[in-house]
Amino acid sequence: MTHLALTLGLALAAATPAAPKKAPARATDACVACHRKTSPSIVADWKASRHSSLGVGCTDCHGSDHTTKDDAAKAKLPTPETCGQCHEAQVAGFKRGKHAFAWAAVKAMPTFHYQALAVREGLKGCGGCHKLGLKSEAEAKELKETAGGYGVASCDACHTRHLFSRAEALQPEACKTCHMGFDHPQWEMYDASKHGVRNELKRTRTIPATSAAPTCQTCHMQNGDHEVRTAWGFLAVRLPFPEGDKQWTDDRITILQGLGVLDPNGKPTGRLDVVKAADVARLTQEAFDAERAKTLDTCTRCHGASFAKEQLRQGDGLIRDLDHLMAEAIRTVAGLYQDGTLAKPSTYASAFPDLLTFHDAPTPIEQKLFVMFLEHRMRAFQGAFHANPDYVTWYGWSEMQRDLTEIRAAAEELRRAKRVDAQLEAARPAARK
Repeated sequence: MTHLALTLGLALAAATPAAPKKAPARATDACVACHRKTSPSIVADWKASRHSSLGVGCTDCHGSDHTTKDDAAKAKLPTPETCGQCHEAQVAGFKRGKHAFAWAAVKAMPTFHYQALAVREGLKGCGGCHKLGLKSEAEAKELKETAGGYGVASCDACHTRHLFSRAEALQPEACKTCHMGFDHPQWEMYDASKHGVRNELKRTRTIPATSAAPTCQTCHMQNGDHEVRTAWGFLAVRLPFPEGDKQWTDDRITILQGLGVLDPNGKPTGRLDVVKAADVARLTQEAFDAERAKTLDTCTRCHGASFAKEQLRQGDGLIRDLDHLMAEAIRTVAGLYQDGTLAKPSTYASAFPDLLTFHDAPTPIEQKLFVMFLEHRMRAFQGAFHANPDYVTWYGWSEMQRDLTEIRAAAEELRRAKRVDAQLEAARPAARK
């Protein structure tokens, strides 16, 4: 079993443990009396919560082992199973969706373990968002040792402690902390889109409360579904290959080879098993169509069906064009490996550059390829589906064109430098004579 598959397997094993029986309600007066002095904001949030009004107290989530200031480490941190005692349907939906695999996904990245500890297991970098994912008992133990035990919960990433507000989690700002920035600026795209603008105008009562103004949750959590899944998935790669479009098929094969999902001969690798298990991409037409149907249903609540279908069709077409640029760039770098101009890192499993090495790529041209894929391609296709033309054009398509131009020029310069080096080397024996 590969390291990637093992990591994912551990997370899957953690996804469905038996939920503990809910402890009977206990008086929380002692907890409140102490924490009103030491952490008053926590008490204030809990008192304002629905939990408080329903009699769900501190011990229901934290256990009863912690009773004094000297045994605070005995307080248990809640997990999805804790929430599932009352919110069974929501936790079950969450466990089926992509957020549940967030921890497994980040640990499966080839160079994840090269990063600083605070970035990995801490809450200062990748772990700050990917902590949302389910963890095995071994991983939870590791987090307790390396990160003070934090980052084991999941529901509280959106329903922030100790208010655990449904109203908070229904607002698009609840998604903002993680869905912004370099490779997934969905917040920025949404906020500046007509959808986001109308939502803000609706909240300021500039337009009527009945106005159509979709939020992130409207489109990605239809009817309260906690799976949070999309047709194209995070990286906009899918199977099967398009019928009757050889160019797009060839381009998508090249991208999958760059992702290490297919080997140089187009055969599946161990990484494909990880993709399948985590369900991070739609691998059948039926799976894609099911998610696309959900999206169309949501769109047609505000738009005409023909308009909605056309907009999604154009998004698909944009991915086709982006893939053509991306595939040429990947083949250009792979060509440098093949003719010996650029040394292929020994850690790469195939003759293609590994797009998942991210910023740990060893040379400037490979770094440029990584940025082209994970920043600019992502911004272009995500911008299309988030109704943000500027992201599609200037932060996406235009940047990819510039990336490809620079990669072509860099490849030629590397080959020119190699020829010069070879000529100088050939001239040295004659000079010594």
